[in-house]
Amino acid sequence: MDDRPHHTVAALSLTDAAFAPFGDIIKPRAGGQQFDRNFSYDPAAERTHVRLVMTNGEPCLRIMQIPHRGLVFTKIARHRRVSQCLGSLQGKEWFMAVAAPTDFADDAGPRLEDIRAFRIPGDRIIKLHVGTWHAGPHFTHDECLFVNLENEDTNTRDFQDVTLPVSCRIAD
Repeated sequence: MDDRPHHTVAALSLTDAAFAPFGDIIKPRAGGQQFDRNFSYDPAAERTHVRLVMTNGEPCLRIMQIPHRGLVFTKIARHRRVSQCLGSLQGKEWFMAVAAPTDFADDAGPRLEDIRAFRIPGDRIIKLHVGTWHAGPHFTHDECLFVNLENEDTNTRDFQDVTLPVSCRIAD
């Protein structure tokens, strides 16, 4: 049991405007149009694409099977070299706590009042900006499968975490 004081972070709805300081939202879109001769298909011109930073290493796509985690966290982490994409594979709702990127030379971590949490629908993938602080994925299910796109060595060469001064709980 964690005896430290608790800080509650209210879960916000995932919208483009609210999530913009932390990353981008990848949403479902109609597919198969590249075979329609009556439709000019130019994926590079689409405004729904998100920009990834995967040039600082070897990109790696994984499926993570994570057991029940709950909504409490005591650490927050960031990656200074790569954007990261996460999404639930089974349509299950989940949560992510985030804070905007801070000065890379500053190792102190974000202030508690700068941490936000988002309720993420099971049909969305989030892309975190390089340097975005994050804790999660969190969920209340017994287990959850997640797709995770990052560099192969992200968690060994590009991982900075800090212990928060209090235990944080996402209020769903």
